[in-house]
Amino acid sequence: MSKKIVLVEDEEAIRQNYVEALSRHGYDVTSFASRQEAEAYFSLQLPDLALLDISLDDEIEGGFELCRLLRQQSVTLPIIFLTARDSDLDIVSGLRLGADDYLTKDISLVNLCARVTALFRRMEALRQPQAETSEIRRGELLLDMNRYRVSWRGEALALSLTEFWLIHSLARHPGHVKSREQLMQDAHIVVDDTTITSHIKRMRKKFIEIDSGFSAIDSVYGMGYRWLETATR
Repeated sequence: MSKKIVLVEDEEAIRQNYVEALSRHGYDVTSFASRQEAEAYFSLQLPDLALLDISLDDEIEGGFELCRLLRQQSVTLPIIFLTARDSDLDIVSGLRLGADDYLTKDISLVNLCARVTALFRRMEALRQPQAETSEIRRGELLLDMNRYRVSWRGEALALSLTEFWLIHSLARHPGHVKSREQLMQDAHIVVDDTTITSHIKRMRKKFIEIDSGFSAIDSVYGMGYRWLETATR
């Protein structure tokens, strides 16, 4: 069965181009021009992937509102922002709301389809039986590989799938530096360095909300990131 994608884009010509490109890759694409139309659909069912513009008609942040709604309904639903807005503030805001990727409309249709395919590969990887232990413990950190849940000091963190795999990549081998490219490979995503950095910042914030002294995710200048077990308390 083909994967179901919902595209929310208010410009008709652009919307049609994306629908045609994704459909040629075998995806079942439903599109909407407004937040209200999309919300009505999402209230009945969720797709396998949501592609959201930010500005929808006269709603400057309509896509952000949709992302909030979707994350309330599902922590694991893949969400990609596809927008003309390319400011650092918008990118960080989108990732903080739980988006898995943030693309600007200058992206080629070939690259867009590659990003979408990469996200679906990750979903398939999640469904594969785990060859390793069902739990990974690193000091105060616990990763439940069966339920894809993470807790710190006994308190659960609301992590997206991308964030789960990034933490898994870092914590599996404490002290080992992971480059941004390696983190992308381990998380089954294709994004730029800035997006990886934004994901790391967002994850740190979630840990700090539980533990103000959290410092286990270490930045190694010019190289990447590592998990420090000695930083746990």
